[in-house]
Amino acid sequence: MLQKSCSEEGRLTVLHLVQPVEGGVARVVTDLVAAQVRAGLKPVVACPAAGPLADGAATAGARVLDWPAERSPGPGLVREIATASRLIRACAPDVVHAHSSKAGLAGRLAVRGRVPTVFQPHAWSFEALEGGAAGRARAWERLAARWSDRILCVSEAERQAGLRAGITARWSVVHNGIDLTRFRPRGAGASTAARAALPALAAVPADAPLVVCVGRLSRQKGQDVLLRAWRSASVRDARLVLVGDGPYGERLRRDAPPGVLFAGASAEVRTWIHAADLLVLPSRWEGMALAPLEAMACGVPVLLSDVNGARESLPPGHAPHCLVPPEDSAALAAALTALLTDPARRAELGRTAQSRTRSVFDVTKTAGAVLRLYQELVGQSRPMTRKRTER
Repeated sequence: MLQKSCSEEGRLTVLHLVQPVEGGVARVVTDLVAAQVRAGLKPVVACPAAGPLADGAATAGARVLDWPAERSPGPGLVREIATASRLIRACAPDVVHAHSSKAGLAGRLAVRGRVPTVFQPHAWSFEALEGGAAGRARAWERLAARWSDRILCVSEAERQAGLRAGITARWSVVHNGIDLTRFRPRGAGASTAARAALPALAAVPADAPLVVCVGRLSRQKGQDVLLRAWRSASVRDARLVLVGDGPYGERLRRDAPPGVLFAGASAEVRTWIHAADLLVLPSRWEGMALAPLEAMACGVPVLLSDVNGARESLPPGHAPHCLVPPEDSAALAAALTALLTDPARRAELGRTAQSRTRSVFDVTKTAGAVLRLYQELVGQSRPMTRKRTER
């Protein structure tokens, strides 16, 4: 016998199927379900039990179901599809929202159009692959679009990448948003206080320029490019901190030059941002990264590789100072040196970035746009039963 349905009369039930369970995707989902709870929806999150997402989603007010799934496709895929199908039948959601490539694969094969389905790539899988694997990923996305009532991109650049790959779909673009109550502007003395609160910085001189990179230690985030750039950057006493953990950790630690600290995974990302003079994210691919938005909301300038979402994140006029080509360690070293030796420019970039980010990238606006998308899809499949919620 099936479990009691997750749906309740008058409440829109959304099943978020998610893998991975850490990093930016987990933060996006956690913030989104928290906003959905506040808006009167009933979000349910199906994800692997290990990792921060399950606890974060439960704390945010979502019901959490265990969906054992590996990050990449493998021998367990058939079982993962079957389990997703069982959870969806038991939950009887109004909308299935599949996040990232693995959940998009398993979720769309499990549903195959029987429930309104939103697929959110959070960066395309084929951008992470090469050769035949990339071709197969593009072919799958072209096929699977038939089972996506909407493909939801977090940047226009991400949508354009899908179009160039030959994906024909109904598209929506809703920028990532951040919790502005958490990532607040740092006031006078906040940087000094943040540095004092971080034991890893105890031996770092108070006036040493501090660069922080927040992200999973992985090929995607490009910390290897940053370490090559750091060897060439010319800034006296500067320190670089890599905040995060991941499969590239051992390799990066082995290759790190002097002046680089490894903080590991941290729940106190805001403290690291407040401590920083500059946040750097040299990714090889993205949809729209969260860490730069969080930094800019706090008034901290950023330096990014020019991948999907980066230009849309920045205020007008910032690109010449804050963007470098992906995988170009020489350009990254030059930009690091220029920004770290020009405090006045950093301050101005931080002020303008703070103003724009706080007006444009509020997670409540993101959640409102996603809710309107759900309402549109559910309204097309059956009459709405819940009171319409406006954001």
